[in-house]
Amino acid sequence: MQLVFLYGKPATGKLTVARELAGLTGYKLFHNHLTVDLLLSVFEFGSTPFVALREEIWLSVFARAAKERLHGLIFTFAPETTVRPTFIERALDIVFAAGSRIRFVELTCPMEEVYRRIDSQSRRQSGKLTSHEVYERLEKAGVFATSHMPKAEVTIDTGTLSPRDAAQKIAKALGLPRAAAH
Repeated sequence: MQLVFLYGKPATGKLTVARELAGLTGYKLFHNHLTVDLLLSVFEFGSTPFVALREEIWLSVFARAAKERLHGLIFTFAPETTVRPTFIERALDIVFAAGSRIRFVELTCPMEEVYRRIDSQSRRQSGKLTSHEVYERLEKAGVFATSHMPKAEVTIDTGTLSPRDAAQKIAKALGLPRAAAH
């Protein structure tokens, strides 16, 4: 199994690009908010049970997907300070132990484009961060720092590409297969 680990700050287009990439490759999509939304129905964001269960779910899905020999899985991830520092190392260990591979892809975007996107209808419907003021406060506090992330194999600026073009660049750069319909 190949795990395409798509990460970036809020409003860089992770889910939108991941959907395109899933359609292009036939890989399954496991996006961050599936787990976050599930746990928010019971626990406060950042609470001890929220953090522990979120990581347990993520890692369990990676392990099971590798064990079941899925061809590929796309995971969207927003690095932020409530994620434990050991998460990436544990993910690497689990995936490598199963004979699988993680491919890190970073999405970036100019701040003016992030601010244009942050309050979009799709973000509001998904329960994502939609406030410029909150984003600025969190950014200044270093909540979205990506310095602990492994070096990405591919970095894509989504401010200059359509989601489909970004997905095509990722697929080409990583040598990912094309789904039968493409």
